Amino acid sequence: MIALIDYGMGNLRSVKKALENLDAPAEIVQTPEQIDAADKVILPGVGAFRDAIATLQQKNLDEPIRQAVEQGKWFLGICLGLQLLFDLSYEDGEYQGLGIVPGKVQRFSFNGNATDLKVPHMGWNALQMQKESPLNTGLEGQPYTYFVHSYHVVPDDDSVIATTTDYGYPFVSSIAADNVLATQFHPEKSQRVGLQMLRNFAAL
Repeated sequence: MIALIDYGMGNLRSVKKALENLDAPAEIVQTPEQIDAADKVILPGVGAFRDAIATLQQKNLDEPIRQAVEQGKWFLGICLGLQLLFDLSYEDGEYQGLGIVPGKVQRFSFNGNATDLKVPHMGWNALQMQKESPLNTGLEGQPYTYFVHSYHVVPDDDSVIATTTDYGYPFVSSIAADNVLATQFHPEKSQRVGLQMLRNFAAL
C-alpha cells in the first residue's frame, strides 16, 4: 500500500486520483502507525515551509517519515514535499527541515539577470536528465512537467540531482538518493509524463 501523508498542506486528492487511474492502491494517512504499515510513502505539499514542518512536528509525523526512509521504503516527495526533506529553508526566515537530504532551500534570485521572469515559477517547463532515476524510466528527451514554486533546493551533494530545469538559471527539479525520490514539479498535474512517473513509482 502507498501511504499519502495528510498534514493539511498537500494536494492529496489529485495525487490519489492519479494513482487510482493507474490501479495503484493508495491511502490517505494521518498517523505514525499508518506510515509504519505502508509499503511506500508519498509526501505531497503546497504552501509555506515554516507551517508545513511545524505541522509535521505537531502531528508527530516527522520521525515516522525519517524512519520510513531509514527502513529503505520507497519515498516520493512532491513540490513542498521535496523541500521538506532538506536541512534548512530560507523561506520567510530560517527553518530546520527533516534533514534527510543535506542541503538548503532558497528563493529564486536572478541577480539582475532575466528580469522578465516572474516568481513564482509557474507553468510547464522542460527537464534535463542528469542521471538515471527510477521515476524517469520510459521517458526520453526533455519531457515537460508542471511547476508552481518560488523556492528551489540546493543539495550539498550534486550526485543526488536527477534532473535540472532552466528558469533564469538551471535549478534542481528532481532528486534520486537511494530509496528517496522527489520532484519540485507536480507529477499529478503533468499529464502523460507525470502519470508515467507515478506508474514507475508504484511499480517499484
